[in-house]
Amino acid sequence: MLLGRQHECGVLDRLLTAARAGHGAALVVHGEPGIGKTALLEYAISTATDFQVLRAVGIEAEVELPFAGLHQMCSPDPSALDALPAPQRIALQVATGHLAGPVPDRLLVGLAALSMTSQLAGGRPLLCIVDDTHWLDRESAQAFAFVARRLANEPIAFVFATRVVTDAVRGLPELLVEGLAERPAMTLLRSMLPNRVDEPVLERFVAETRGNPLALLELPRGLTPAQLAGGFALPVTVPLSGRIEAGFRRRLVKLPLASRRLMLIAAAEPTGDPVLVWRAAESMGIDESAAAAIENEGLLDLDPQVVFRHPLVRSAVYGVASAEERRAAHRALADATDANTDPDRRAWHLARATLRPDDAVADDLERSAGRAQARGGFAAAAAFMQRSVELTVDRSRRVSRALAAAEAKRQAGALEEALALASLAQQEPLDDFQLAQVETLRARVAFALNRGGDAPSLLLDAARRLEAHDPLLARETYLDALAATLYAGSMASTCSPGDVAKAALAAPPAPTEPRPADLLLDGLARLLADGPAAGTEPLRRALEAFRTDVVDGTESLRWMWLAGRAAAFIWDFDNWQTLTQRQIQLARDAGALSILPITLSSRAGVHLVAGEVAVAASLVEQAASAADATDVQPAPYAALVMAALRGQRGEALELIRAAATDFAARGEHMGVTGTQWASALLHNGIGHYADAFEAAAAALEDPFGLWFAPWAPVEYIEAAARTGNLAAATLALERLTPRTEASGTVWARAVEERCRALVSEGPTAGALYRSAIERLTPTTLRLDLARTHLLYGEWLRRERRNLDARAHLSAAHQMFSDFGTHGFAERARVELRAVGGRAGKPAAAGANELTPQEAQISRLVAEGMTNLEIAGQLFLSPSTVEYHLHKVFRKLGVKSRTQLARHALEGQPPGLGIHP
Repeated sequence: MLLGRQHECGVLDRLLTAARAGHGAALVVHGEPGIGKTALLEYAISTATDFQVLRAVGIEAEVELPFAGLHQMCSPDPSALDALPAPQRIALQVATGHLAGPVPDRLLVGLAALSMTSQLAGGRPLLCIVDDTHWLDRESAQAFAFVARRLANEPIAFVFATRVVTDAVRGLPELLVEGLAERPAMTLLRSMLPNRVDEPVLERFVAETRGNPLALLELPRGLTPAQLAGGFALPVTVPLSGRIEAGFRRRLVKLPLASRRLMLIAAAEPTGDPVLVWRAAESMGIDESAAAAIENEGLLDLDPQVVFRHPLVRSAVYGVASAEERRAAHRALADATDANTDPDRRAWHLARATLRPDDAVADDLERSAGRAQARGGFAAAAAFMQRSVELTVDRSRRVSRALAAAEAKRQAGALEEALALASLAQQEPLDDFQLAQVETLRARVAFALNRGGDAPSLLLDAARRLEAHDPLLARETYLDALAATLYAGSMASTCSPGDVAKAALAAPPAPTEPRPADLLLDGLARLLADGPAAGTEPLRRALEAFRTDVVDGTESLRWMWLAGRAAAFIWDFDNWQTLTQRQIQLARDAGALSILPITLSSRAGVHLVAGEVAVAASLVEQAASAADATDVQPAPYAALVMAALRGQRGEALELIRAAATDFAARGEHMGVTGTQWASALLHNGIGHYADAFEAAAAALEDPFGLWFAPWAPVEYIEAAARTGNLAAATLALERLTPRTEASGTVWARAVEERCRALVSEGPTAGALYRSAIERLTPTTLRLDLARTHLLYGEWLRRERRNLDARAHLSAAHQMFSDFGTHGFAERARVELRAVGGRAGKPAAAGANELTPQEAQISRLVAEGMTNLEIAGQLFLSPSTVEYHLHKVFRKLGVKSRTQLARHALEGQPPGLGIHP
């Protein structure tokens, strides 16, 4: 047990005990420099004698090298990779530089890390330690955090140590490490003092160090007896870490020059390779005698690895050296680094050693940037390119490299730095194409920062400028602008969706053989500019083009999410279902999992329309899991609809209001309209028609609300009819009809008939309801079928046809109950009781006891998937899948996968018949 750390050690002991029992967990140990975080990690390692231990350390000099931390943790046992599914194994090998290949998707790398740790933990428990998390490269931090959030049923403990809680690990359990209490602090301090010191002076040391163990150990070193008697030699206003570092510097200046140079080489070389350090040292005339003084001071170990006593020692060594001394150390390291086996590290050292522009070094850095980007390291690529820009002599090449560096920074998420590099490029004369590149970059940064504002107009300007140079790229940029303006709506600062649509229609025509993206641009633009009568058929042709096998995979991955969602604009459920399913499969096959959050969200909408709320909930969870390992944070559209359908008013309104505030702050008018529509759906479901009318009316105020144009009028018509405002309902029907007539699908016709029935009377209304039910019954559009049964049953009750009403209200109640749409189910139950009916129990009660994740695992088992395949699909570990399967077996009373598959297939209501 560490001195004065009983509580902290107890927390670590409980974490390890839980992991031994198969209940893995993660912990973020955080506190100021020198507070004892690394000592606690060492305590955990010394206690976990029955654990395998994997370890990684964040290194400041490697913070921009992609997957550098993951490489450390994967290196000890590369044989563990052999058991991984091929896509995961390849992604991990490419990410860690063991294999050449295309850019690996960060989510796929995270899955590979999860599978690898799960495999390793199959023999005995596993302890994963990550020190100095604040200096991890972003890609490794995301991968580690992805794993750490999925350990509930694994014999794995994952402990991070960090000065500050970084974004990657925020939300994991935390342990704040503070200074030692007075008694253990005094004990530690006395152990370091050669002579007796008065108690008041000791108390002042403890107070001024706030019990920081490293400060207590280091600050007294080198102080004279007089200084010890009087307190610190440094003023208290200097930050504690600065005072500790200053203490290290005092010790450094006493070392011989050769020893200081050796330490500087070690500080400049982040890998801790003693062979490389000594090779560089020998080139500077430094021999082994320089190591003796260093070892006596206890500041640095040179064998078997180069390890500084504390990161502050490294920063003190590097900070006290002059710029000329640093360049000399990096030059020696560059000369000592093999250009064939480690060209990127050699290029980086050369860059640090170079004082003035040098095209040869700049060329090396550009090549390193390309290799980094091929491994998915956009941050590293951006860093290499930025330094390459600084060292480029030729002005035209400097401009092109600045633009490339700016784009790399944008892809890495460093948006402000991307804009700075774009401004740097603009300091030189730019041709028209380069100006278009700058405008495109600024527009994409603006869209990332704020959905509204200037992004649509900036993209529109860039597209226009690109027309003369690259017509195909110009058309893609018009499609970007169209997507941006659909998000922004009326919150766009200077142009509306209609403006962008008209500009796109005036753009250079598509080639003789238009790409699916060209057809999508034309269809969406025509729909927005000229209305559904003119735009529906061109858009349908685009959707059919995306369904063909000849469509380019890259094009599909980039645009199919928009094509799938556009299908819903024109009531084309078949294409919505097919295209979202296809893109999910394409993304999984290609390892391009970063596009999954938005696609899974759209796919969840497909299942909600089919009444498969549990499947939709599982997809929402998957989208959140996918976002954990990427920078893509999906908007909560599907979650909003799901909450509205479930009908828990308080919970739903809390989510709706929070989302509306967030959408408004981001300038995303589409999202604001979506919350209004969700509110209308919620209140119609629970019978609060006045509230539904108000919310739907607000949604209809969006003149270009293409995203929710099919559905907002539907809620408005029902709410208006139920509040007696038939005139308003009739006007909304006139707004809906052009879209449904242009679509002509079963879905569109049935919904129009249902809405028309609400404003009709007598036999006409009854015939419309029956026709809608007849159209919907053979389809998978179960939600609209249930709603039509409900409205028809309510109409029959008002017509005093109670026996007929009972059949339709009973059907509606049964369906809503099976869906889990409790608000609508309760509305149907009340109506059913009013006509003397009795609400039956939901079918397949055992299945309803399953959580969404358990239900999803059951479906995948029924399709013949193995646990490893299911784990990859749902972003879980195989052990977690096995854990959930045991619970499913118990709940459903089955004893084998065969029985579970039979139960799933027999108990499943009519639905899509395919997994998401």
